[in-house]
Amino acid sequence: MHKRKIQDIIGENYIFASVLHYFGLKFYDYSDKTLEQVCKLKGLSVEKISQSFERAVNEDATPDFEQLNYPVELLVEYLKHAHHKFVKQRLPYIVDLIQACKSQDPYYDQVLKDLKFVLPLFIEDFIKHMYEEEDELFHYILLLNKATSGDVKMFNLFQSMDKYRLQEHALEHHIHEDEMAGIRRITANYNLINCNDLHIKVVYSELLRFEQELKTHAKIENELLFPLALQLEAKVKTIFKERVNLN
Repeated sequence: MHKRKIQDIIGENYIFASVLHYFGLKFYDYSDKTLEQVCKLKGLSVEKISQSFERAVNEDATPDFEQLNYPVELLVEYLKHAHHKFVKQRLPYIVDLIQACKSQDPYYDQVLKDLKFVLPLFIEDFIKHMYEEEDELFHYILLLNKATSGDVKMFNLFQSMDKYRLQEHALEHHIHEDEMAGIRRITANYNLINCNDLHIKVVYSELLRFEQELKTHAKIENELLFPLALQLEAKVKTIFKERVNLN
C-alpha cells in the first residue's frame, strides 16, 4: 500500500480519508503522491497509518447488540462517549470536508452551497439536543438506577418523576429521531449523479456513514436504554407504593 497514490487508496475505501485527516493530512492536498512520499514529507510512520486503516475498517462495523447488554450506568456512558465522538471527531471532519470541497459542475456546486448553509444549523440543533439528552434524560435514568439501591432521597426523586414522563420522552424520541432528513433532500438521498469527483464521493460517503451511526445510536437508545429505564421507573414506583402502604 505504501507505494500506492493517495487518490487510489481513498478510492478503494472512502473511510481511509478520515484516517488521514486524524493524522493531519487532507487527502485532496496529496492526491498524486504515494503514501510513502506523504509520510516522508510529514515525518509520519507508514506502518502506523496502515494499521490505522485496518482498525478503521474493523471499527466501522455495526456493534453487536448482544455485546451491549450492559448495566444501565455503563450503557449511558457508552452513549455519552458516542456523543463526544460525534462532536469532537465526526462533525468537525465532515465540516472540513465540505468547506474545502468545490465543483465546476453546476449541480454539485449548488449541492455544496446548500450543505455549507444547512450544516451549521443542523450541528447547532444536534448539539443542543444531545446536551439536553445528557442533562435531562440520562440524569433522570441514573437517578432512577440509584433509587433502586436506596442511594437517593425519595422526595427528591418523586419531584423528578412528577415533572418527567419517561414514556412520553420515548415516544417523542421515536418521532423526532430523523435529524438527517434535510441533508438527504439536498443530496437526493446521497445519490451520486454522473460524478467522478473523489472529494464529492468522500463527502457523500461520510454523510451517509454519519446517518447510519445516528440510526445505530437511536436504536441503542430505543431498544436497550428506554426499556431498561422503563423497568427502573416501574420498580421505583413499586418502592414508593410499598413505603406509602407501610406508613
